[in-house]
Amino acid sequence: MGTRARMSVRGVVQGVGFRPFVYRLAREHKLTGWVRNTSGAVEIEVEGDKNAVTSFLKIFEAKAPPRASIETLDTTFYPTKGYTGFEIRDSLSQESEYQLVSPDIATCEDCRREILSPGDRRYRYPFTNCTNCGPRFTIIQGIPYDRAATTMRAFVMCGECQQEYEDPLDRRFHAQPNACPICGPRLELVDSNGTVIACDDPIAATSELLQQGKVVAVKGLGGFHLVCDATSGPAVMRLRERKGRHAKPFAVMMESLEEIEQHCVVSREERELLLSPECPIVLLRWRHRASRISPAVAPNLCYLGAMLPYTPLHHILLRDSGRPLVMTSGNISGEPLAKDNEEALARLGDIADYFLLHDREIHVRCDDSVCMVVDTPQVLRHARGYAPSPISLHFKSKQILACGAELKNTFCFTKERHAFLSQHIGEMDNEGTIEHFADTIALYQHLFRVTPELVACDMHPDYASTKYAHILAKKQGLTLTAVQHHHAHVVACLTDNGVEGPVIGVAFDGTGYGTDETIWGGEFLIADRYKFERVGHLEQVPLPGGEAAIRRPYRMALSYLYTLLGDDVSLDGLSLSKIDPAERDVIRQQSRQRINAPLTSSAGRLFDAVSALIGVRDKIDYDAQAAIELEMVALGRSGERGIYPILLDRANEMQVVRLGSLFAQIVKEIRDKVPAAIIAARFHTTMAQATARVCTAIAGNRGLKRVALTGGVFQNRLLLRLTTAILREEGFTVLTHNRVPCNDGGISVGQAVIANFKHQ
Repeated sequence: MGTRARMSVRGVVQGVGFRPFVYRLAREHKLTGWVRNTSGAVEIEVEGDKNAVTSFLKIFEAKAPPRASIETLDTTFYPTKGYTGFEIRDSLSQESEYQLVSPDIATCEDCRREILSPGDRRYRYPFTNCTNCGPRFTIIQGIPYDRAATTMRAFVMCGECQQEYEDPLDRRFHAQPNACPICGPRLELVDSNGTVIACDDPIAATSELLQQGKVVAVKGLGGFHLVCDATSGPAVMRLRERKGRHAKPFAVMMESLEEIEQHCVVSREERELLLSPECPIVLLRWRHRASRISPAVAPNLCYLGAMLPYTPLHHILLRDSGRPLVMTSGNISGEPLAKDNEEALARLGDIADYFLLHDREIHVRCDDSVCMVVDTPQVLRHARGYAPSPISLHFKSKQILACGAELKNTFCFTKERHAFLSQHIGEMDNEGTIEHFADTIALYQHLFRVTPELVACDMHPDYASTKYAHILAKKQGLTLTAVQHHHAHVVACLTDNGVEGPVIGVAFDGTGYGTDETIWGGEFLIADRYKFERVGHLEQVPLPGGEAAIRRPYRMALSYLYTLLGDDVSLDGLSLSKIDPAERDVIRQQSRQRINAPLTSSAGRLFDAVSALIGVRDKIDYDAQAAIELEMVALGRSGERGIYPILLDRANEMQVVRLGSLFAQIVKEIRDKVPAAIIAARFHTTMAQATARVCTAIAGNRGLKRVALTGGVFQNRLLLRLTTAILREEGFTVLTHNRVPCNDGGISVGQAVIANFKHQ
């Protein structure tokens, strides 16, 4: 007896070989019918023997393509129609429907084998892909996902590629970016003036240039990389000087996992991340003594950002070069990635000696993702491989646009049970980034058919993202919700863990605008998705000179000493005594009279101050450099268990962590010649203990036993490990981040969720 099953499948089911999979499975079960993409789902009809249909349905989800993610599957049964075969039908565009879009997928092993096999027709072809790998998000211009809706529409498949595309038994069956050397995109090597360099093999010629110490701008998936020999100190320093990136670490790409393990310590979880289809940059413990990578790649750091090749071009380039390569964002620091050939030549011509270009258009800028592993993997920069896959919500949300923060900006759209966290946008302090922000918002609206009902933003009135939100809300008559920065951090963590709250939220970061108009950043909140209550914080001190104190941490060190130990505190025996006396007087006056010195409870500034005080870093070249280098020094004595005295002062129902005794003891130890590594390690242990003590005090009053650790300071692995361990020993359940960055790159998720529940 026959039956017909009508199926509607939602999730990441386009661009991942789903229709070919359905076709083959139906044929295996001798079923007839059809499959097609729509703007909202993959629709399937199969009919045949009832037992065969039942068997098909039973193994359907279990055998789905590896990059597919089925969220919902609705099946209805009908009488048979009498189909005579099984076909893939033309896609159906639906105006109001939306479909999840696959991120770009790292080169699969089958494609890698082809490009490295002499005699294969795709040998050394840098744009090889199949249904299991290759570009997706960065080339897509619309849905349903068909070649005509991608930048590959400019390339007409040759006979062999077309045959692969139409053959149900071929892994390139309906692979939309399918191409080969005859019909696909091509490479071209040019100099910094755009003059073509005559060569038979642009990748081989590029490899020779890199071996000579040249800097080459290489066009990749979501934009350009600036590339040089990672083992050559002069080449790395040349890139640093030209890019104006004097100390911030570079990422390094290596040919194989075995090569990475020669340079870095790699755990099982880190190995899985490196080899995953997302193929992110992973921060790994660096084997300095065994590594020939130049120390200039990541000055003063114990961790190296390493990644494996994720496109055929990278695989060939790394093999030809025979060495690790710096792969850093193709931009001038602070600006968005260059993605177009002419744009790259204009913007990067003073940095790169040569350009390896191709003629496949990049539609969407998308940087490399960055991850670390502390117990579990955590995404620190949400970009290639992860965006635009949604974060699942455990509730049905309104359609909301959340505009994020000023630094490490992302935005977030929510719709139904999905939160679409954008790829990393960057620092919202220049016109190019703001334009990139607006363009990418428009793209997400188009792809996911979002019409915002609400707009959310940070409370800080001067953020560019906040100003954008105000203008948009006024222009479109939308309700605007301003969300406190640290409340958004905590709710981002809750959302990442599928938790409603309330929890004790520990939000440690650099700066965030507080409801009392001071600068928060060392906060203990009781928070859920609706509201928060500030129940504790680190002791506040003036921020002398505002931004100047962030760039010059010695100003924060002096502020803590003058505020907590008195104006007349002696600097004898301290490196701070070398600061110009006139500047010290200005800082003293600013701190005393609060002239251009707003109060701050920032944990980030506290770590900066200790870093400067013990002589680790008194001026910075990149965000959080002083705090990062303090952690690196502390790792040398990470087994140190000594702690400094901390006083918890309960004032007006607020737990305040008093820091005067801590600074007094550190000053004493500096004068007693205690090594900086021991002081740094003790400081980390003290901060973990203090955090646990405050949480215990709050729990005693409120009966809460869940703690969410969030904010950029918890990118500090030593602090995160210590704090998590102590809290667990005290009986707390500890929530940390996974898919949503703990830094300001995750703020927009929290903003969107809070706005949704404020307007229920």
